Amino acid sequence: QSARAAAIPPLADCASQGAARRRQAGTALPASEGRWWRRRPPRGSPLRQRPAAPSPQSAPGPAPPPESARPGPARHAMPRSRRVHAARRGGRGARSSAKAESQASDDEAASEVLSHYSSASESTSVAEEGTGSDAVDEQAQQEEVEDKLKECIDNVTDKSTRTRHVALESLRLAFSSKMLFDFLLERRLTLTDSLEKCLKKGKGEEQSLAASVLTLLCLQMGSGPEGEEVFRSLKPLLISILTDSSASPVARQSCATALGMCCYIAAADGEDLVSSLTCLAGIFGTSCPEEGSSVPTHHSPLLQTLHCNALQSWSLLLTICPSSQIKKILDNHLLKLPLLLSSDNVNLRIVVGETIALLFELAHELEEEFFYEDMDLLCTKLKALATDSNKYRAKTDRRKQRSIFRDVLHFIENGECHEETIKFGLECMYVDSWVRRRMYNAFKEVLGSGVRHHLQNNELLREIFDLGPPLVLDAAAIKASKISRFEKHLYNSAAFKARTKARSRVRDKRADVL
Repeated sequence: QSARAAAIPPLADCASQGAARRRQAGTALPASEGRWWRRRPPRGSPLRQRPAAPSPQSAPGPAPPPESARPGPARHAMPRSRRVHAARRGGRGARSSAKAESQASDDEAASEVLSHYSSASESTSVAEEGTGSDAVDEQAQQEEVEDKLKECIDNVTDKSTRTRHVALESLRLAFSSKMLFDFLLERRLTLTDSLEKCLKKGKGEEQSLAASVLTLLCLQMGSGPEGEEVFRSLKPLLISILTDSSASPVARQSCATALGMCCYIAAADGEDLVSSLTCLAGIFGTSCPEEGSSVPTHHSPLLQTLHCNALQSWSLLLTICPSSQIKKILDNHLLKLPLLLSSDNVNLRIVVGETIALLFELAHELEEEFFYEDMDLLCTKLKALATDSNKYRAKTDRRKQRSIFRDVLHFIENGECHEETIKFGLECMYVDSWVRRRMYNAFKEVLGSGVRHHLQNNELLREIFDLGPPLVLDAAAIKASKISRFEKHLYNSAAFKARTKARSRVRDKRADVL
C-alpha cells in the first residue's frame, strides 16, 4: 500500500499536468466553466478524497492549490452569470420590499389623516349621509319590488298552471303587506282581465287565488271610481261561480268572501248591495232546517265552510244596509238563524252566534225598546253553548265556543259588548261593538298579518274605522315611543294578572253546571 501511494502523484500535480495537456492541445476551457464541465471521478477513486489541510507545525512544502483549482465535486459553485442574475434579483426584491414598506407607511399615514378628518366632521355630516343612503336604498328596494310585481302580473296569463299559481300567490302576499295604489293604478285593467281569465278557465285552487287577489285589488283601489270599476266588471262572474253547485267548493268559498268584501268597499248603489245580500243568503240558507224540522241540514265539511264564509260576508254587508232593509232582514232571518245553533260544525255555530248579536245590536239602534218573542228559548240555547262540556267535541272547539257565546249571551241579556283594544304602531283602536268587531274580523281574515300595516297607511281602512289621515312619523319619534324590555315585562305581568281576575269571575265551574 505504501508503494502504491508513493506511485500516485499528488493531486496538485495531476491538475497542473491535465491543464498543461489541454493547453498544448488547444482545448482548454474557460476558467469560470472548467469546474462544471470536468467529469466526476468514479466512486472509491482516490481523486475523490480531499487532501488534508497542512498544519502550522508541519514541515514547509509546496503551497496548497487554490480553491478554484481543486478537483472533485466537493461543492458545486454557482456560475458567475447566475450569481449576477441572483444579485440583480435580490437587489430588485430588496428595492421592491423597500418600496412596499414605504407605500404601506404612506397608506397608514393617509388612513390616519382620513380617520382624523372623518372623526372631526362626523357631527355635521353623518345625519345627512344616513338620510341620503336610506333614501337611495329605499328607492332601489321599491324599484326591485315593482320589477318583481310586473313579472308576476305577466305570469298570471302564462301557459303553465304552476307558474300561474306562483304568480297569484306572490301577488296576494304583496297586496296584503304593502300599499301599491300608484303602481296598480296604471295596471288595474290589465290585472283585472288576467284575473277574469283565471276565474273563467281555471280550476279549484287557481280560481280561489284569483278571487283572493281580486279582493285585495279592490282594497288597494279603495271606494273610488277605480275600485267600483273593478267590482262591476267581475261581479257577475263571482255570482256565477258562487251559485254553481258543480264548481269547486274551495273556489266558491273564496268567491263568497270576495263578493262580500268587494261589495262592501265599492258598491255604488243599493241594487248591487241587495243583489249581493240575496245571493249570499241563498247560499247559507241551505243549512237552515226544512219546514217542520228543527235539525239543520247536514252537509259536507267543505260546504259547511262555504256556508260560514257566505254568512260572514252577509253579516258584513248588514253593517252598511239602510234602516228599511234592516227591518226586512230582521223579520225574515231572526227567527231562522237560532235554528242553526244546533249545527254539528263549531265554526258555523260561532258565526251564527256573532250574527245574532249583530242583528240585536242593529235592531236596538232602530228601536230602543226592541222586543224578541223567543228571548227565553234563545237565552237557553246560548247558555248551553256558553257552558258546553260535551266530551265528543274537541277541547279547543269547546274553549273557543264558550268564550264567544259568553260574550253573545252577556250582550243579549245586558246590552254590553266586550271591548277589545287593537294596537298598531303608535296608535290603538277600540272595538267596542259587534258592528266594528265584524268589520275588523273581515279585514283581518283578508289581510292576515298585514292588517296592522294597512291600518297605519291605508286611507280606506282609516276612514272606515274613523282613524283620521295617516300619521307621518320620523325615525326619532318612532324610537322614542318604544319602551324598554323591563317596562314591557311589567306591563305584561299586570295585564296577565288583571286578565286572570276577570276570567275567574266568568270561568266555568263544574259544580255550578251540575
